[in-house]
Amino acid sequence: MITERPEHQPPTIEILRGTATEEELAALIAVVSNAYAQEEAGAVAVERQTSAWQRTQRPLRRPLRRDIPWGRFAG
Repeated sequence: MITERPEHQPPTIEILRGTATEEELAALIAVVSNAYAQEEAGAVAVERQTSAWQRTQRPLRRPLRRDIPWGRFAG
């Protein structure tokens, strides 16, 4: 079980069942570290570029409400 700690402390690993050898723990740390590094490298958030034209455009009008009667056709 890997638990997150505040930034000044590294994460910890707890063995909940059985006993792990030093080689097994080293392999676990290497695999998890490599997987984390690959995920971090691939995690890129695409920022949408908004042009000045798009920022100044008025929003589209709301759709007409067909449930509200109007004019002489209201009955």
